[in-house]
Amino acid sequence: MDKKELVLKVMRDANKPLKSGEIAELANIPKGEVSKLINSLKKEGKVESPKRCYYVPKE
Repeated sequence: MDKKELVLKVMRDANKPLKSGEIAELANIPKGEVSKLINSLKKEGKVESPKRCYYVPKE
């Protein structure tokens, strides 16, 4: 599983919006790297932000 898939899995499993720091902790990936992965996933249309600094996977 690549890191993008891992980030998406962590978000799906949480069933609630998460901050990048929470995702980093749960996925065991550095926070800076998680932020880059989230930005990439947002551009791909796989992640959205329901409120500032919180992220959820798009259904």
